[in-house]
Amino acid sequence: MQQGLSFSHVGFYVQDINKMERFYHELLGFFVTDRGTLSGPTGDFNLVFLSRNPDEHHQIVLATGRPESIDFNIINQVSLRADSLGTLKTLYHKLSAAGASDIRPVTHGNAISIYLRDPEGNRLELFIDTPWYVDQPMRVPVDFNLPDDELMEHVEAHARKLPGFQPRTEWRARMAKLMGVE
Repeated sequence: MQQGLSFSHVGFYVQDINKMERFYHELLGFFVTDRGTLSGPTGDFNLVFLSRNPDEHHQIVLATGRPESIDFNIINQVSLRADSLGTLKTLYHKLSAAGASDIRPVTHGNAISIYLRDPEGNRLELFIDTPWYVDQPMRVPVDFNLPDDELMEHVEAHARKLPGFQPRTEWRARMAKLMGVE
C-alpha cells in the first residue's frame, strides 16, 4: 500500500437519523458504536457512528441537519465491498424484499455490483471484484437469479470480449509500478 493516506470513513447529513440508522444497521449490518450531540454554528446536531469493523470506530457517521430543499446530491456513490458473491446475492434479495429503491445488479467486467438508494436517496454500490480487468467505464445488467457458477461464466464471457481484458493480477502489477509501491 502507498504510504501517506488511506480511506477510513464517510459522513452523511441526514433528515431522519432514526430511519437512516435502521437502514444501515438492519439491512447492511452496521453496528452503532457511539452516538451523541454536538453544538455547531447553526445549533445542536445529533450524530450516530456505525461500523462493521472492530478496528474502525466508525465507517459511517450520520449527522442531522440535511435541509429538505436540496435537489442534487454531489456525492455520486459510496461503495462497500462484499466478501463474496454469496453475500452480494443475499443482500440483493434482502434489499429487494425490503423495498430498496433503484436497485440494479450489474457487472463492470472487473466487478459485480448492486446499485441502490438509501432511504434519503444517497446512491450506494455493494460489490465484489472479479479476477479480471477491462477498460472502464463499462456496465451491463446481470441476473442474480442465476446460480453462482453460471453468473460468473456469463460475466467472464462478456468481459473477455471487451477492450483491455486481462487478469486482475497483471493490471494490479501495472498500477503498483505506476504508484511506486511494487
